[in-house]
Amino acid sequence: MSQGSEATPAGVTVVLGAQWGDEGKGKLVDILAAEADICARCAGGNNAGHTIVVKDPKGVKTTYAFNLLPSGLINQKCTAFIGSGVVVHIPSLFNELDTLERKGLSCADRLFVSDRAHLVLGFHQIVDGLKEIELGGSSIGTTRKGIGPAYSSKASRSGLRVHHLYDPSFPAKFRNLVEGRFKRYGHFEFDTEGEIEMYLAFAERLRPHIVDGPTFLHNAIKQNKRILVEGANALMLDLDYGTYPFVTSSSTAIGGVCTGLGLPTFAIKRVVGVVKAYTTRVGGGPFPTEQFGTIGETLQEVGAEYGTVTGRRRRCGWLDLVVMRYSTMINGYTSLNLTKLDVLDGFEEIKIATGYVVDGVEIDGFPADLDRLAKVEVTYVTLPGWKSDITKCQTFAELPETCQKYCKFVEDFLGVKIQYIGVGPGRESSIQVF
Repeated sequence: MSQGSEATPAGVTVVLGAQWGDEGKGKLVDILAAEADICARCAGGNNAGHTIVVKDPKGVKTTYAFNLLPSGLINQKCTAFIGSGVVVHIPSLFNELDTLERKGLSCADRLFVSDRAHLVLGFHQIVDGLKEIELGGSSIGTTRKGIGPAYSSKASRSGLRVHHLYDPSFPAKFRNLVEGRFKRYGHFEFDTEGEIEMYLAFAERLRPHIVDGPTFLHNAIKQNKRILVEGANALMLDLDYGTYPFVTSSSTAIGGVCTGLGLPTFAIKRVVGVVKAYTTRVGGGPFPTEQFGTIGETLQEVGAEYGTVTGRRRRCGWLDLVVMRYSTMINGYTSLNLTKLDVLDGFEEIKIATGYVVDGVEIDGFPADLDRLAKVEVTYVTLPGWKSDITKCQTFAELPETCQKYCKFVEDFLGVKIQYIGVGPGRESSIQVF
């Protein structure tokens, strides 16, 4: 067991969220991006949130928040790529880029965007809020960034893509889309002509960043480049395999990597699943291991569980290995990154969910039917806590014995080795086991 820096292999390494998001993917991407040539986003939009804390040689910490841009931009030698499966809100993209540049991170010349990526337009954001109001008590709890409505436009084959910005018919197509939303939701306040003018101005600034997405990545593969894919959201928010309808609007599973980037499966060399040492989720939807009272509040406060994008308090609960077994089955993780293990430092004992029981019978898999899921009784295993500070540990061997047993229990249950362990928020607070 040792800490080290395993070279990122040529080909594609994928980092995916294994629970309901907010697992700390950005930190691992930051570590791996140090040896990557390209860091790519394959799905989602600026509803994602990755926070990275960097310490300079003098010990001064700088916090970078990434929403739409790949967080691999932290590495000055890494090129960032926004793939065809991402939905792009151009004003937010440049706002984020400008914020990073003001913090001293020069990255504008290292960013490329697929010409096939769909656009999130201003009226999509308005419609996002209207849809939530329409749902009333059954609201999904979206970030209201327009992501769902943009994917709806894409699925209905009426969406506008990056390349449409340079088509003379862009204004007419834009007006037609807005008129369609007026017919559906009533005439909400929206400056159509002002929005068109703004996008056409942004188009000129965006032009140097646009590439033919699939060709860009395939050329990189031919050149034996090291490509790191930064997943957004997580498996349990996947449109097909998550807790539908309390999910995002894109494919957040391993399949979304292939479709969102135009990659063949054989190009993917390893898939690292990022799993928090406990469980959190933002917004509505089922959460079998959610804890209320002291336990939930402690996890929330010690773990600083507030959303990067929205600032919303995250719901918290014990680690759910039923969810993780299901997630592992679909995504085929080759290794795991166990994050925020230090948040459990103060607990006398720690519970882990190992089964769901309905009507006295333990069920296989993870229920698709949310009514059935609401009926499950969770089976827990209780392990002793370690009641000590692990934030200074630099190797697996330095972790307390009960902490090591906690990690081993997770590995044995899932049949997947833990490769990385997070013991604090900084990039230096990570143990590489192998």
